[in-house]
Amino acid sequence: MKFLKKTFAITEMEAMKIFHDPTEIFMRAVQPALWLLIFGQVFQRMHPMNGNISYIDFMTPGILAQSVLFISIFYGIAIIWERDLGLTHKFLVTPTPRTALVLGKALSAGLRSVPVMIIVYLLALLLNVKLNRHPLQVMTVLLLVVLGSVLFSTFSLVIACLVKTRERFMGIGQVLTMPLFFASNAIYPIDIMPGWLKTISHINPLTYMIDALRACMLQGQPRTNLWQDLCVLIMVSVALVITGGMLYKRVIS
Repeated sequence: MKFLKKTFAITEMEAMKIFHDPTEIFMRAVQPALWLLIFGQVFQRMHPMNGNISYIDFMTPGILAQSVLFISIFYGIAIIWERDLGLTHKFLVTPTPRTALVLGKALSAGLRSVPVMIIVYLLALLLNVKLNRHPLQVMTVLLLVVLGSVLFSTFSLVIACLVKTRERFMGIGQVLTMPLFFASNAIYPIDIMPGWLKTISHINPLTYMIDALRACMLQGQPRTNLWQDLCVLIMVSVALVITGGMLYKRVIS
């Protein structure tokens, strides 16, 4: 209980930054809006995807996952800023476990992704996407968004602890985002990928997040792999939180 209390205290502190600058939420919403309103509408003219699902339906969960990825993958730069401001030293001298610090910051990244999820849902309604509106499925989507944010923001934090400089971190972040996105099933199915790309997509955690989102967000989609997707995301997230806790002190060394 003490661990959870300290974790949520860090999350609350980080979440307050959103209220101090709410314009960030709207800026984050521009990218998914462009993908859905322009890219999606153009490729909507393609033939139906597998299972007679329209292309705009197919790509909507992928664009939500992409937004979560892009929000979270650069979250580690905040750790470098905190180090430069001397805040990291203050965190480290408190009795708060380092894994609680890491998890608290990761959960705050999840809170930043929730408004984008709402905006994607609103855009999907305007575009007549066949959404599954059952409250349980919507709550599962919310869980997946937070879980994906925890995974990618913690991955970002691990990178920040290793590279230690803003310039190098931004370069690595930009190198990683596009391969993670395009080596997933966000905008095209895995079946049409070449063999080597299929192999990469199967070890890409974004693929499992999108697969789970697609099963929960859309009507009539099979949920046979949902538990497998959840297990993969949880196990990778736990491993990254533990690794981030172990490396957190390295950011100041």
